[in-house]
Amino acid sequence: MKKLTVSAVSSQKTAEAARKFQRRSFLKGGAAVGAVAVASPALVRNALSSSGEVNILLWSDYLPPAFIEEFESESGIKVNYTGIGSNEEIINKMKATKGRGFDIISPTNNRSGQWGPLELVQPFDMNRVPVERVNPAMAKIGETSWNFEGAGVHWLPHIWGTEGIGWRTDLWTPSGGVPSYGDVWSEETKGKTMGRPHSMMLGAGLYMETIGELNEGDVWRAYESEEQMRPVWEKITAWCIARKDHIKLFWNDADTQKNGLLNDGVICGQTWDGPPIAMKNAGDPIMYQAPREGSMAWVDGMSIPVGAENIDQIYTFIEFAYRAEPAGKAIDTHGYNSPVLGADKFAGAEYAKNFSEAYPGDSLANLNPWPAEAQWYADVRTEYRNKFVSA
Repeated sequence: MKKLTVSAVSSQKTAEAARKFQRRSFLKGGAAVGAVAVASPALVRNALSSSGEVNILLWSDYLPPAFIEEFESESGIKVNYTGIGSNEEIINKMKATKGRGFDIISPTNNRSGQWGPLELVQPFDMNRVPVERVNPAMAKIGETSWNFEGAGVHWLPHIWGTEGIGWRTDLWTPSGGVPSYGDVWSEETKGKTMGRPHSMMLGAGLYMETIGELNEGDVWRAYESEEQMRPVWEKITAWCIARKDHIKLFWNDADTQKNGLLNDGVICGQTWDGPPIAMKNAGDPIMYQAPREGSMAWVDGMSIPVGAENIDQIYTFIEFAYRAEPAGKAIDTHGYNSPVLGADKFAGAEYAKNFSEAYPGDSLANLNPWPAEAQWYADVRTEYRNKFVSA
């Protein structure tokens, strides 16, 4: 496979990709498809006759125990599940092992610009993937952004969600009933907030646009070139450092977010949707909602590393994961959303209630799909992230 260079990922293409993946487009895609396709006899036979094991590297709360137990019972395949908390962790593990050790990994949709040059993932045999069962707009991401050198689809959608504001309903209420990224940095919540450093800095930038500290659109224009990024992130970094004492803790995975809100004195934080919604379902005084600046949307996927060994087991797992019933039942446990068509019908009654409360009014029309990230962007962002954390 010919290597992709950073220069091959032009700022214009990055901007175009960001514009194409807009707002509700990746939610609307399923409406044109109708009912979920029934599994073909061949796929069913494969699922019932497979054996062995499959080594999976996914985000730490994506595979609930009941999901794994049902899959293992039906297929005879043992799942060796390793949880992770960041895209950097996935990339570093794959670079260290040259793509060996795992059969399925879970990169986020906007990281294709980093994965292409690494040549550490291989294309799927789409004849073995029931892709008609998932939201077509999300599946399209793999066909376009993850079709490296025209070799085929290197990424399939698995879980989607957003980053917004989670809080303790018994200890704090957002002004006007609608939270803001600015609440993480406010005097009212000072010393009792949390966030993931690089994304809370981006959230701070979106808030800064609303108060005139940045020009409208600066945060998203920063993805187009390093020349446009640096002055914007210089301002964001200085602003965040000046308010660093407002932050109680930095999180890096789902458990850190849960512990922050339940045990570590956090009353408000910039979080993923899944952890606070899972806590809410468990009866804890927790709420999650899209902020007025717009929640940041992402789709985590499934990719096959070049050193994967259990190929048949991989496709058996994908077939099971793309069934509406197990995908829908998993929603109730992990609190995120599924791209599988009809999965929501198998979720509990709380799912629809939580979804409507998390995205009230025009929240879905105001989503901020995370733009594609070239390696230069990730490197520069890490530079400013480290400057903030170490300040």
